[in-house]
Parts: sequence; C-alpha cells; structure tokens
Amino acid sequence: MADQRILFSKSGTAKYISHLDLMHTMERAFLRAGITIRHTAGFHPHPYVSIPLPLPLGFSSQCEILEFGLEHGATVETLPEQMNKALPAGIEILSCYEGGLAFKKLAFVRYEISLEFDAPVADQAEQAFRELMGRESFVVKKRSKKAKSGFTEVDIIPLVEAVEEIHAEDTWLRLTLLLKAQNPGLNPDVLLQGFRSEYPELPILYTACHRREILDDDKNIYR
Repeated sequence: MADQRILFSKSGTAKYISHLDLMHTMERAFLRAGITIRHTAGFHPHPYVSIPLPLPLGFSSQCEILEFGLEHGATVETLPEQMNKALPAGIEILSCYEGGLAFKKLAFVRYEISLEFDAPVADQAEQAFRELMGRESFVVKKRSKKAKSGFTEVDIIPLVEAVEEIHAEDTWLRLTLLLKAQNPGLNPDVLLQGFRSEYPELPILYTACHRREILDDDKNIYR
C-alpha cells in the first residue's frame, strides 16, 4: 500500500509541543477530521504516522514532513483543509502528496538562527563565529542516552556543511546555516552550546531557531 505525506509548519506556542505530543496531536486531528488512516498490525494496533526528522523543542519550522497511510475520508487535495480545521493554532498543513523520497535520502537542513546579546557586540560575535567555523576541529560534549557517562563528544565542524549568511546588527546576530541532518546530524543547540563555552565574554540572552528547508543528498528540496 502506497504511503502519503503531509508538509506542515509549526510556529507560535506550538513550538513548545514535544515530538511525542505532536504525534498524538496529529493522530487526534485525523480522527476529528473524519479521516481514516492505516494502523499497524498485531494485537495492539496503533495509527501509522512517522516523522523522519523530529524538530527540537522550541524550534519553529516551515518544512516538517509526516508520513502516513490514507485509507478513506479524504483525498490528498482535500486533506489540508480538513486537517487544518482540527489542528491547534501554530500547526498548519501546507500540502499533501503521494509517496516521496526514502528517509535515508534526507541529508541536510537549512536553519535560520537569531542570537540576541546583552550589549551591542554583534560585530564581535560575528568575528568569533567565523573564527570558530574556520577551525579544523571543534569538539563539544553533549548529552547522550546511549553513553554510560550520559555524555558523548562530537566534532561539530564536519557537520556544518555551509555558513550561508551572517548578518550582525547592534545586539543581534542572524545566521543561515546548512547542517548535516543525520548519521550523524547536528542540532543547532549543540553548536550554540559550544559557542557559549568558547566565548563566555559574549553572553547570549535569547536564541530563536527556525527550520527553513530540508534537502536531499543532492541538495534539492526533500519531499
């Protein structure tokens, strides 16, 4: 049976819905919209829904993808309007389509990151960030459920595919970065954690991360 996918955005207060709660929200929205989707087999079947690249808590996005199996109650053309009536504010279905690339083809993520500092030091922060990205290696310790110690070390430099844009103005530094998505991928929070530890003289008051595009291994838009 062929699968379908929806492209959706997540913004506003919906940024703080966890991945697990988002899955439950989507499952309930299908029910409220009168749409029947495929369930897993076995003694305890549950709705088949899958998000290939879970969005970190607190991030906004305009390019989230959910895969499911449509049985009846909607078509790919009518599903977005039906679902949007049943979803909470901040989650919007942008389109629905048949099939898509294999999850293993998902390779890069384009993020827009805004950093606010407690003083007009954006120019210094830009220089510091460029210096950091120019290194051959920069190892950061991050939390890991798999490691016995609870932490693991990761070299973030090979995981930054490109620094596409840096804009410094007064107390704000705005970045557009292309990061590796998986096997392994880089969460921008880990990158910012490393920046904070390396440049404590540039304290960050506020961060905002927005996922703008997901790309395949040929750097085309992933769908």
